[in-house]
Amino acid sequence: MKELLNRIKNIIFFIFICLILLSSCTKKTYDKIYPTLSDGRYDSEFPYRNCSEQLEKISKTVKKLNCLVFYENYLFSEDKKITKSNFKPDNLKKDAILAEITNESVLGTATIIYYDNERIAFLTCNHIIDFPDTIFSFYYNNSSKEKYISSVSIKAKQMNHIRGIPEGEELEILATDKKNDIAFLGKKITQTNENIPFFNYPCGESNNLEWGSFVYIIGYPMGFQMITRGIVSNPDKIKSGSFLIDAVFNRGFSGGLVLGIKDGVPNFELVGMAKSVPYKKENILIPETVNENFEYDSYSPFKGNIYVKSKKNISYGITNSVTIETIKKFFKENKKKLESKGYNLESFFN
Repeated sequence: MKELLNRIKNIIFFIFICLILLSSCTKKTYDKIYPTLSDGRYDSEFPYRNCSEQLEKISKTVKKLNCLVFYENYLFSEDKKITKSNFKPDNLKKDAILAEITNESVLGTATIIYYDNERIAFLTCNHIIDFPDTIFSFYYNNSSKEKYISSVSIKAKQMNHIRGIPEGEELEILATDKKNDIAFLGKKITQTNENIPFFNYPCGESNNLEWGSFVYIIGYPMGFQMITRGIVSNPDKIKSGSFLIDAVFNRGFSGGLVLGIKDGVPNFELVGMAKSVPYKKENILIPETVNENFEYDSYSPFKGNIYVKSKKNISYGITNSVTIETIKKFFKENKKKLESKGYNLESFFN
């Protein structure tokens, strides 16, 4: 009996020692899986803790940008033999065989980066608001030394809107950079008691992004506010002012924030802005639109007017983003211009 009790004691002691050793191993394993995050580098792993609260606050500073442009279109007969050299704007209505007004709209994303109770400033992509003043189309004629104009479109009005802005939704274009696809928009406010949130996380250093660096992107693809994630590829391209992310990009995401995480959440930093994706362009024939709900008969030949439209087929999963360093440089080049209009963005970029 005594020998049996001793065996039981030995077994209990052995189990106790095993539990201690297992606990020690678990702690060591945990340390290996979650090493110290204070390495000063951008994280390349999925966040290990919840950051929904911070992302929700950031998302409130990201807005849907609508740009609506109206064009006066004039169509000319080839017999008129109107060229760019003899084109006279004053004779448009007299020479045109058809005149009509059309509109184009572009959807994008803009972020509030400045607010001082008198003015609001937004960061976005230039191509969202960049529409030419005049567009010429020509007849195809190889025998002619000079091309004859078939139509001309003249911009009559442009409106840049963000819903929910106090005292109207239309914005002023403060500064643009067509090459790097950056723009600052602004709005003056005379009276408001509203607490308008603005992006107040630090600007990071996209030069320090590495292969596999984890990022969040916030924007308005197809008009719906969404947040997605991606990883950085080909960081060497950053020297040219942009970098690649594997995030799924759709129309409306242009201008979306790209957020890096340094030393764990919630240490977000603005490292760039999503701007474009590769695409293949093709021309297609489309019928004259009667209304959005009209359904054409696919079994009968269409007898109405037919137009040529350019269609862009997006290559999903390759998102091109402008670096924060390029955005900073653009700000410095336009600092005096912005300050003359009452926008002091120094605090945001510093």
